[in-house]
Amino acid sequence: MMIRTASADDVDAIGELWLQLVELHRQIDPENMPNAAPDGARRYAVRIGDTLDDSHTRVFVAEDQGRVVGFVMGVIVDMLPETFVAARSGFLADIYVLPEYRGRGVGCALVDALRAWFQGRGVMHYEWFVAEKNAAARAFWQKVGGSDVMIRMRASTQPLTKKDTP
Repeated sequence: MMIRTASADDVDAIGELWLQLVELHRQIDPENMPNAAPDGARRYAVRIGDTLDDSHTRVFVAEDQGRVVGFVMGVIVDMLPETFVAARSGFLADIYVLPEYRGRGVGCALVDALRAWFQGRGVMHYEWFVAEKNAAARAFWQKVGGSDVMIRMRASTQPLTKKDTP
């Protein structure tokens, strides 16, 4: 198993992995997770290709015998508005590992590569979103040092009915 920076040769494989990530989220929570566009994998591959030379973005892949089996994408961002003390932060945008490679340290190795990249650029912490109903992912993130900071909530724009109120 090798963890390395993604190259232009990897973008199509990453797009297909991203599509599997979307499908996984849809299986876990079909009511709240969005569907991929019909050409979503291709669009994501183009997005990845566009970031390969971006100094504020890094994509790492896990490769096994020439096959991309996982990826992670991180971005350096200024997350706070000017009303706060400026702080460079990292954002882990996406991560996915093929099911048959889970539990073998691949996800941890991808996160470690991204963590080291962030640290080398003066980033003191990084954040990500995790689907509330994805218990396996929540356990993984706790294993690699994650802790709850904020809870993202959602509400419908439709008026509440009597049955919706406590």
